[in-house]
Amino acid sequence: MDIARDTGSEPRSHAPGRGDLLAGREGWVAAGVCLVAALCFLRFGFGGEALVSALFAGVLVVLTAIDIERRIVPNKIVLPATGVILVSQLLLNPDRWLEFVLATLGAGLFLFVPRLLYPAGMGLGDVKLAMLLGAGLGASVVLAFVVGLVAGFVAAVFLLVTRGSAARKMAIPFVPFLALGGLVALFLS
Repeated sequence: MDIARDTGSEPRSHAPGRGDLLAGREGWVAAGVCLVAALCFLRFGFGGEALVSALFAGVLVVLTAIDIERRIVPNKIVLPATGVILVSQLLLNPDRWLEFVLATLGAGLFLFVPRLLYPAGMGLGDVKLAMLLGAGLGASVVLAFVVGLVAGFVAAVFLLVTRGSAARKMAIPFVPFLALGGLVALFLS
């Protein structure tokens, strides 16, 4: 038995919620990233499209884990990933540049409007994640939103049924649902 853990004297850098974004869950997250990356290479072969898809899917897994754990979408991950994936898509698909640029901006705007109308209901991290989805999926971001919104709705109804009126005051992380939609759209389109 580790007495340091039992007394709460664990160093700050390893305490959940401090320092490490995924304190104690790195193994599961790494396994998830490896799984989605392998699926991308199986689905798209061994080339640029598979590499960009694997990066995109891996970032979705990491952001999902962080949002579940900490309820944040770190700018230091989502913003560079969006830029790298958008530039990669433009280099791989120069004939579809307008699609990817409009999907990136349009997806962000799609979630920014509800953020303006009801700031407590939508975080800016969700808006930035939407831009990442647009950069990674192009026009297929519409399918990602449909799947993500339906999955989020089902979860909300489940909470209302099981927890009653107390569920109305519960915050549900939205990233897992958007990421699920993104992965579904990635592999089905």
